[in-house]
Amino acid sequence: MYGMNPELTMTEVHHYQKLMLDHQEASHALVRLEAHGGKCDSTVMELWQENHPLGLDGERFWEVTLKVLREELCGHEGFRIKLREYTKSPENAVLLTGLITYLVGIVSLPINPAIATIIVIYLLKVGLNIFCEYTDPQTLIAHGLK
Repeated sequence: MYGMNPELTMTEVHHYQKLMLDHQEASHALVRLEAHGGKCDSTVMELWQENHPLGLDGERFWEVTLKVLREELCGHEGFRIKLREYTKSPENAVLLTGLITYLVGIVSLPINPAIATIIVIYLLKVGLNIFCEYTDPQTLIAHGLK
């Protein structure tokens, strides 16, 4: 449905790995992201199944995750501000850690910091404005994606 599955390059993955060396859950998530060739959707699904082995359909799970994130983040000015602060200082591990922790606290999805790490990196890759526009139900209908 959403068809929004950008891959991170290994250079991008390695950048985040260096930045998050001191953060166990983020480091674990980034090792898994590297193993998945930079694919955020399959990485999130694997991290989810580590703690919730439910045998979910990976593609559908990713679609629902994006839908819930859109509903909860696109109008959330606090998250938008924290994302903007980090993009101004992309070498600042403290800002990235704060963004990940903030995401865990504001969404209703039962996610841990490892999953939040991949979601934050995904949103940094595509950009929050593009994510929100692309996953907007009216946009999906207009383009025959829903």
